[in-house]
Amino acid sequence: MKIEQIKTIVTCPGRNFVTVKVVTDAGVYGLGDATLNGRELAVRTYLDEHVIPCLTGRDPRRIEDIWQYLYRGAYWRRGPVTMTAIAAIDMALWDILGKLAGMPVYQLLGGRSRHGLMVYGHATGRDHAEAIDAVHSHIAQGYKAIRVQSGVPGLSKVYGVGTQPGHYEPAQKGLPPEESWDTALYLRHTPELFRKVREAVGFGPHLLHDAHHRLTPIEAASLGKALEPFSLFWLEDATPAENQEAFRLIRQHTTTPLAAGEIFNSLWDCKDLISHQLIDYIRTTIVHAGGITHVRRIADFAAIHQVRTGFHGATDLSPVCMAAAVNFGLWTPNFGIQELMPHGSLVDAVFPHNYRLEDGYLVMDDVPGLGVDIDERLAARYPYERAYLPVARLRDGAMWNW
Repeated sequence: MKIEQIKTIVTCPGRNFVTVKVVTDAGVYGLGDATLNGRELAVRTYLDEHVIPCLTGRDPRRIEDIWQYLYRGAYWRRGPVTMTAIAAIDMALWDILGKLAGMPVYQLLGGRSRHGLMVYGHATGRDHAEAIDAVHSHIAQGYKAIRVQSGVPGLSKVYGVGTQPGHYEPAQKGLPPEESWDTALYLRHTPELFRKVREAVGFGPHLLHDAHHRLTPIEAASLGKALEPFSLFWLEDATPAENQEAFRLIRQHTTTPLAAGEIFNSLWDCKDLISHQLIDYIRTTIVHAGGITHVRRIADFAAIHQVRTGFHGATDLSPVCMAAAVNFGLWTPNFGIQELMPHGSLVDAVFPHNYRLEDGYLVMDDVPGLGVDIDERLAARYPYERAYLPVARLRDGAMWNW
């Protein structure tokens, strides 16, 4: 069996996605997600010009060898563009292997460890009252875990809180919008938000919060300590993790569980965080960290150190990646939780899939491969539209972490 054709499909049914379709000479094809929010065309070009010509004619069943070829053979290793491209090919090859075997990918990995994946939804509001209403709404929908984000008085825009009704989508058409940030206001506001939420809903639901890389280590430590009475499931991305040692300072001051890693691209980005047990949940995504083959190594390494998975699952992951995440989560023994920002009906039509939400859990049937497809004719009706994530500046105009 040989790879006969590989093509990239770029579509924008409300937001941009890049999909890889690997077709074999046996007529079996597989899909992979190659979406990198705000840099989609860079990945497409990397695939079209540097990856696809090297893979045509190879045996698609040699997944490990192809992964090593794309990683070691490039010499310039890692980075979001390279690892996203590798991930897309890797997902597609696992999809093909599952279809050839007549099994879901989770069976190829070793079979189910659980019946479904507990997910967390996003409750947001322009103020505390709106955020609490959103929490109540998620509980009514069956969510067992809820991330809570609220507007901050004095700031016109805050990460996680949209300006329009419906699901939050940070990427905006055109050039990058600029937002203003004030850490002191945020630190005064956030503990009070969670005090009110716990008063409103009690300690039954799991509550999560995302600081989105905005804090210095000591500020993050202060926030984690202030949130301890409200028993958070985790505090996410409390400080930028380029300096993994920074999390040691946070760990010394708070017992609030810590999650990090949605922007990591390899095991090397989180090796020290995991081996020194400076985090409790690893957030790497299959699409940005080299696919199922590499994320399996991250999860296995994390399991040794009692760190669990908590994969990123925003709308900048296509249903192809989410299908891969569901397969992976059904298998991995150290699964913790899965983020879920549901896509709109148009995205679901372009990418029909088998996974679904039932009583706060993502479940899927025993379907071969990843359990997702693409309607190429429908996808072609929605061409790429340039869009960027925002950038943030402090009130004095200095650049900050968005």
